[in-house]
Formats: sequence, structure tokens, C-alpha cells
Amino acid sequence: MNQHNNPGETRAYTRRDFLNSSLAMASAAVTVPHFIQASAYALPKAAHGLTSIAGVNEDRILVVIQLSGGNDGLNTVVPFLDDNYYRARPGIGIQRDQVLPLSGKGVDGVGLHQSLAPVKELYDDGQCAVIQGVGYPNPNRSHFKSMDIWHTGDTSGTGDGWLGRYVDSECCGFGKGESGQAESTAPATAAIPPIAIGRTAPLALMGRSTKPVSFETADLFRWTGQDVHRDLADPYRAINERAPTANDDHSTAAFLMRTAMDAQVSSEQIRRAVGARPLVNYPNSSLANQLSMVAKMIRAGMKTRVYYVTHGGFDTHSGQGGANGRHAQLLGQFAQATRAFYRDLEAQENAERVLTMSFSEFGRRVSQNASQGTDHGTAAPMMLFGPMVKAGVVGNQPSLTDLDQGDLKYQIDFRSVYAGILDNWLQADAETVLEKRYRAVDVIHAT
Repeated sequence: MNQHNNPGETRAYTRRDFLNSSLAMASAAVTVPHFIQASAYALPKAAHGLTSIAGVNEDRILVVIQLSGGNDGLNTVVPFLDDNYYRARPGIGIQRDQVLPLSGKGVDGVGLHQSLAPVKELYDDGQCAVIQGVGYPNPNRSHFKSMDIWHTGDTSGTGDGWLGRYVDSECCGFGKGESGQAESTAPATAAIPPIAIGRTAPLALMGRSTKPVSFETADLFRWTGQDVHRDLADPYRAINERAPTANDDHSTAAFLMRTAMDAQVSSEQIRRAVGARPLVNYPNSSLANQLSMVAKMIRAGMKTRVYYVTHGGFDTHSGQGGANGRHAQLLGQFAQATRAFYRDLEAQENAERVLTMSFSEFGRRVSQNASQGTDHGTAAPMMLFGPMVKAGVVGNQPSLTDLDQGDLKYQIDFRSVYAGILDNWLQADAETVLEKRYRAVDVIHAT
């Protein structure tokens, strides 16, 4: 914090400096210790068109849609010309006349579930890529373990999150040292943390230095300093009256003062953004509400580069249904929300900035079970959305007869998809972030 000889100038500068900064988000909390743990520092505001961190293109945004529960990939991207599909799924297979066929170079005999008509619109508009047969070696069929594997980018399912490492790598100096081990190559500096809509922040966003912000509604995201102590009701006043001297910039008191200011301004900024009216009508679903909040934060000009939303309910062990069952409803909600999200971004003129990735922790088994559902499987499709994607189908439909104990054999390692996003969209060093080299899937236009 810069200091001036005149105490009055110090106070004026402090207030103006922070109010005119692009602020890192900090999650409000009732108690100071938890608040400190969840907080982040402010960053100096960058000039228009530039980034506040050298080498980082802050105009590009990644939105992740997690399909929790293990989405049935075979009833999402349907191999409708393969008779083996209908033999394996006599009760829940999507009939040929109910499939939305996909076209394009090398695309043969696959189509989308009819509930994905809004996704088909994006595909036909050149804004959707379908990546077939995505998985990893020695697949794990536990929801929790497999999700940890996807979140960490490590088949051990341990460590910090791949997007948390990305934020650390780009913003906080974490990289690989001479030993080849991940280490901090520079003092930790402030970073704008990713935002998750939900009760808890996903492991994918947890870094070594930065921590994500998570909240369910704007009403719950508010500054609660006054609940701790009346003197914290106005952190501006606290900083003005107790501004640290040059000798205690790094003291606990200085930390608390900066953090308090960050939190109040950040919570107000987020609540103001989320409270705005959307530019388009969204359907009535939890996912649509989450994506609407993300769109409004993007529209408000927030500097966050990674957003994370979740769509659950895909653990369809029974009563999955075919064209009109429970799985169809979930796919419809996903498709309608995603289409509305891009209509909103187009109305904002922000669509070119936002890449969206959808994934699930695993697919389902090829054959239906006795309860007219499907059990935990392995490989499944991923989808990428946005004007920057190379629209079409990437990879081949995995064989329905050459199976691994009744499950599909994966064709593409999910970390190759991550590498393509990191290298070609977020413009990061994928090898540093993923801590291993993977051949990037070529699915994003060079810019």
C-alpha cells in the first residue's frame, strides 16, 4: 500500500485505489477465521483491452457444466444406425425416427437425443463440438472417486484441482522448477478466483494459492462483517481510521483491513450484477438459473475467467426411459439452459469470449438393466460450445461389441480435452497445469 506524508492523503488514496480496482471475489462469512480462509486480495485495474497480469488474456472465459451422476452417453449421442445398440437397449433405446442426426465431415450414424434440439441448433450454427468416447485408463465406477479424477486431472484422484492449478500457474507463479516438481516460481500474488454457483466449491477449482468463491443465490452472498462486530459494518471507515503504516503493510491488522474492504465491495459487486434483469428469457430450471447468474456477471464486466455450474440427477439406475423419461427431462433442461445462455451472451456481444465445456464423471453400461435403467459405465461424450469451437464430431463412436467387461473402451483421454482448452483457449501452458504432457484435442479455432 502506497504511503503519503499527509495522513489525509493516505486515506483518500486508499479508498480511491480500492474502489477503482478490479476486485478479486471474496466469499462472505459469519466468522472472521472462515472469512480469512475464503478471501482473496484485490488486483490493480488493467487498462482497457489489457490484462493486469503479464501474458494473461483476461477477455477469454471458460464455463464448466458438470452433469453429476454419470450421464448416459449412449442415449445422449445415439449410434442409431448400429443394430447392436437396439439389441442392448430394447426398452430404453432412442428409436431412429426420434434421433436428431448429426452431419459433417466423417460423421456417420450418430445423432442427438430429441430432447437436445436446442443443442442441435448450436451444432448447426457451428457452435457445438461433440467429443466421442472420452475417458481414462483403468476407469473407476465410484461417483466420488471418478469425479475426483476428473477434477484433479490425475487418475489417483488426489491433489488440487486442474483449474485451480491453472489460476495458480497464470496468476500466482506456480510452475515446475528444475526438479520437475510443481513449485512456486514467484511470490504468491493476488489472483481473481473462479466462481462456482452452488453450496460448495468443486475440487476442480481448488488451487495451491487461490481458492474459489461459491454461492447459491445473490441474497446469500452479502457482507456480514456487522454480524462479527459493529466496527466491521463499514470497513472503509475502519481502514480510513486505522490505515497501516509503512512498517506494517504485511501485518495481520493490515491483512484484515484489506480483506474486509475486498469482501464488502466484492459482495456488493456480485449482488448488483446478479440482481440485474437478463437480456433473454431463461427456462425454469436450476441449471438455467445458474447460467443466467453467470451471464449477468459476465455482462457486468467482472474479471473472473472461470465459472462452474452443476446439473445433477443423472444416476439413472432405474426408470431411465427412452425418448420421454427422466433422462430425457434432464437432457432437455441442459439443452434449453445452454441455448438460452448463448442467446444471452449474443445479446451482450460476449459470445465470442465464452467457451463452455460439459462433462460427466462417467457414462453408463452398454446394456440396460432389469429396472429399465443403466448402471455405472465408463467412456462418454463431452461437449464444447461457443463460436470458437470447430463444430462437428471429434473421434469415433466406441465399439458396442468390443467391450471391457460390458463397458465402452475409451478413445480420447479427458486430459487431452483439457490440454486443448488450456493451450488453445486459455493460452496457458497445459503441461505445467496438468503436470504431464497430453496431446491436445484440436477442437478450437486458432486465434
